[in-house]
Amino acid sequence: MSRVTEKENNFVSAVIVSAGNSTRMGGINKQFLEIRGIPVLVHTLSVFDKADCIDEIVVVTRESDIEDVKSLIALYDLKKVSKIVKGGETRQISVLNGVVSTSDNSKFVAIHDGARPLVTESVINNTLEQAIIFGAAATGVKVKDTVKQVNDDSDIVATPDRTYLRFIQTPQIFDKSLYLDAVKTVENSKDFTDDCMLIEAYGKKVKFVDGDYENIKITTPEDVELAESYLKRRGE
Repeated sequence: MSRVTEKENNFVSAVIVSAGNSTRMGGINKQFLEIRGIPVLVHTLSVFDKADCIDEIVVVTRESDIEDVKSLIALYDLKKVSKIVKGGETRQISVLNGVVSTSDNSKFVAIHDGARPLVTESVINNTLEQAIIFGAAATGVKVKDTVKQVNDDSDIVATPDRTYLRFIQTPQIFDKSLYLDAVKTVENSKDFTDDCMLIEAYGKKVKFVDGDYENIKITTPEDVELAESYLKRRGE
């Protein structure tokens, strides 16, 4: 681990958000789908549980899933999970529920999708390192394909320079006080679909961190097969 992430006074809380409705999965709760015999959510939590830079984990899930999540945490002996809290009507409400439930000692919050089970400790470390320096950082990957902008009639109207385009993933890591100040200050903050949007609207720059193309989000049945192939290649 780098010198920056040897965090004497930087208590880091991971907020794992798994409160979605899984509409693109046909209503099947993707958090409990198994990849190589282990539930998606457990894959995700295990990475953060093993990461030296993470001090605690708060899981945000649907109220109806809280008991099932508790059972999985006990079954797989995930030691860093401190709380399981109920999600809200929007992503930002769910994230906020998790952030305010972190320890009073928490200085940084690492917000991550429960449905991104292939995140690595290296990505977490690299993103945290930049968050400690700049106050806000998010991982992602460069856009490989040409992107077109269209109008309401599906006419192509522009071709953005992909040199400056990125697919943003999670974790997105923020100074906790910065995040909470942004929530209080920015109008309609609970409607944002991305955590970086909140910090951007607050007027704070978010540092981009090169991540991993394998850090996919499980949103369709095909993603499960892809995740299995990645894990098999890793030997996990």
